[in-house]
Amino acid sequence: MRYLVLIKQVPLSSNVAIDEKTGTIKRESGEAKMNPYDLYALETALRLRETYEGVVSVLTMGPPQAGSVVRESFMMGADEGFLLTDRAFAGSDVLATSYALSQAIKHIGNIDLVICGKQTTDGDTAQVGAECSEFLNIPCISNVQRIIDVTETAITAECDTGTTVETVRVHLPALMSVEKDIWQPRLPSFKLMCATAQRPVKTLNLKDLADTDERHYGLKGSPTQVVRMFPPEEKSDYEIWNEENLGERLYQYLVSEKFLQESV
Repeated sequence: MRYLVLIKQVPLSSNVAIDEKTGTIKRESGEAKMNPYDLYALETALRLRETYEGVVSVLTMGPPQAGSVVRESFMMGADEGFLLTDRAFAGSDVLATSYALSQAIKHIGNIDLVICGKQTTDGDTAQVGAECSEFLNIPCISNVQRIIDVTETAITAECDTGTTVETVRVHLPALMSVEKDIWQPRLPSFKLMCATAQRPVKTLNLKDLADTDERHYGLKGSPTQVVRMFPPEEKSDYEIWNEENLGERLYQYLVSEKFLQESV
């Protein structure tokens, strides 16, 4: 059984630079980390390997520095990792990103189960997994909260739809997105860090994909265009009140700011 986990490097905070021309995040402008939801996807793959055996691979798409999250996955137990990077992919929206990832998955080949987190903390669309499955023409199950059984040909899982919990069985190969807390992610291991220090991160470029038409990737292949994007303003204004009857003053302040309305 071969599991492929989709992971992503996201900004560590909201204090990142924005390209004013394209409206996209300058991902090299600040500190970054692995998308927290992807940790649950990676833990799921590692648990499945422990129970049913197999190989755990990871795939990320981004600038060269995104390879650091692949190395982090090695420290958690992943067997191999791929970095999909090319200037042609810059500025990709959800559709272009999903298409590029699906092309990379086809290039890697022989994947039984693709696993991804529920969403990312930078885009929050929760659409990449489902769109990848469409491009790959494989079944997709979303919001997985528990895996019941895995065989050589199928997987059975519980999905939280918000109003009900459904038990779903699909044939492999398939893609699934997992809910937060499906399992508690393990911490990176110093022992594994040392053991995998020389393990290569396999790099894929546009030329490695079956479809090398740049019009299908990046800004050119993105039907969604960002009109304006900016980080939130930081407000640090405050007052210190040192007086009696603070309750009355707070009440009058809340009324003046229209948080409360005085009854007639």
